[in-house]
Amino acid sequence: MPSHPTLDAELVVWWECEAERLESLAAAARFGILRRHYSRKAATARARAQVSRLREQARSASGRPASA
Repeated sequence: MPSHPTLDAELVVWWECEAERLESLAAAARFGILRRHYSRKAATARARAQVSRLREQARSASGRPASA
């Protein structure tokens, strides 16, 4: 295992933080349309985090770096 995190590992963290930020914006939104907009964006961010998480798990399972 390399001593530095892979891009996918960093993306998982980044997308999860972005989803939390968007969820907090959705919770603070005054208008329903903004709430729904931020909620959809948060769901998209969580989906992108999941893609990177699956890539990272595949990389760990194979024991070698995965190609993009």
